[in-house]
Amino acid sequence: MRAGTGQGPEIWLRGPVTAPEAGPPGPAPARATARRFSWVGLHGGAGVSTLTAVYGGHDCGRSWPAPEAPRSVLLVARTHAAGLDAVPPAVELFRRGGAPHGLDLDAVVLVADAPGRLPRPLAHRVRLIEPLIDVYRVPWV
Repeated sequence: MRAGTGQGPEIWLRGPVTAPEAGPPGPAPARATARRFSWVGLHGGAGVSTLTAVYGGHDCGRSWPAPEAPRSVLLVARTHAAGLDAVPPAVELFRRGGAPHGLDLDAVVLVADAPGRLPRPLAHRVRLIEPLIDVYRVPWV
């Protein structure tokens, strides 16, 4: 009770909370479906097989997806100099329409080449890639 008023807390003054009136049901919540994708390595040893084993998807190795493979592409490169140098030309190939018809470039996946932070020159190369396309980083294990 409040001192001197003889009334209870404010919540008592408002009264019971009523349920909203039943009306027509709203739209059903959207269901997210797993998007199927193809991993494409930009160089040997990029980590495509490991990513496929861990995350699923289609392992294309270093080739474009076959017609029956998912059309959504994730390009894969390691974070060493040669791997990072392979990314901009591949992204540009998609932008110019040089990739096979019907493929959709979703992102670039960069697999760490060593534990710890990237050396400054390699980190700079990653920063040059990030404005071009979505970049996902996989840590070194």
